[in-house]
Amino acid sequence: MFPERFANLPAYAFPRLRALLDVHEPGGPIVHMTIGEPKHALPAWITEVITREAAGFGKYPPNDGSPELRGAIADWLGRRYDLDIDPDTQVMALNGTREGLYNAAMALCPESKAGKRPVILTPNPFYQVYMIAAISVGAEPIFVPATAQTGHLPDYASLPGDVLDRTAMAYICSPANPQGAVADRAYWERLIALAEHHDFRILADECYSEIYRNTPPPGALQIAKEMGAHPERVVIFHSLSKRSNLPGLRSGFVAGGPESLRRIKQLRAYSGAPLPLPLQQAAATVWADETHVEENRRLYREKFDLADQIFADTPGYAAPEAGFFLWLPVPDGETAALKLWRETGVRVLPGAYLSRDTEGENPGAGYIRVAMVAPKDEMQRGLITLCDCLFA
Repeated sequence: MFPERFANLPAYAFPRLRALLDVHEPGGPIVHMTIGEPKHALPAWITEVITREAAGFGKYPPNDGSPELRGAIADWLGRRYDLDIDPDTQVMALNGTREGLYNAAMALCPESKAGKRPVILTPNPFYQVYMIAAISVGAEPIFVPATAQTGHLPDYASLPGDVLDRTAMAYICSPANPQGAVADRAYWERLIALAEHHDFRILADECYSEIYRNTPPPGALQIAKEMGAHPERVVIFHSLSKRSNLPGLRSGFVAGGPESLRRIKQLRAYSGAPLPLPLQQAAATVWADETHVEENRRLYREKFDLADQIFADTPGYAAPEAGFFLWLPVPDGETAALKLWRETGVRVLPGAYLSRDTEGENPGAGYIRVAMVAPKDEMQRGLITLCDCLFA
């Protein structure tokens, strides 16, 4: 009665975590460091905008995003990446980027590539929607290790030529969730050249692009433009969740070539759930403001610096370049997470829950992911407790 392709899916990461931990009592005051839900103050004026625009709740919202929102997004892309984006044909608002990352595969993946079943590449570890999108469209998901040996980014060029010829699209997250690695200009140039040679699309998840320590991460669409790549080669995804501490607003966007966006918009017309109009108007205001983003980044920098101090003597500790996760090496992630919970009440995520076994190994098994989203004082207490419990 049910599609076989979904029969062997593992449980999602957080139900697995609850099954691991919640049968045990916490060993101290609970400190949540599992979910990447920002806790910094949201822009102070956001509720005023929503209240002012509240009459819009009485209207069906524009499916592709209001002209004001699409214009604000295009303007931001121009300021941030020096891109000349047509807001009418190259941008679509999303009800959170997970929707877009999933539906892009539904809209853009062909039924065959090189006469065979198409391949969708994903880093391993990875944001779990990449895998389910590939399975949903009947493609073969291929999990490519993103480990310390590869700079915590996948080396897609290492795959056999016949696999790359069957590749229809490749997901890439930069800054990476969970490792915090940034794809630099050279990495993007190699990946875009590979995609040009083997004719596949790059789906660039850039949701953490505005949380960085020093240098703004380069953008995939920006570099594709500078290289003169095919205009449909790269599709990018962004969000206000991390940039602006607004995960509950559910406002993101997808941008790319006109044909890619036409297909994504067509699918959304049938199946999408657009953001309510007052929230679209609020999002347009937020994309136009950088002051709150700079303050947000400053707060995360303080927490990066704290983590560097706390884990300075921890073997294998690598400071993240961007994002807001620590990817801490441990002998076994599940064992470490359970020990930490039972002895201290600090709650973290085993890295294996974000990865898939390939060739008998799981590249996340020897890690825990720690979300640095709590207020600074709470996060400092949690990190010190974690360090004393696992690394003393």
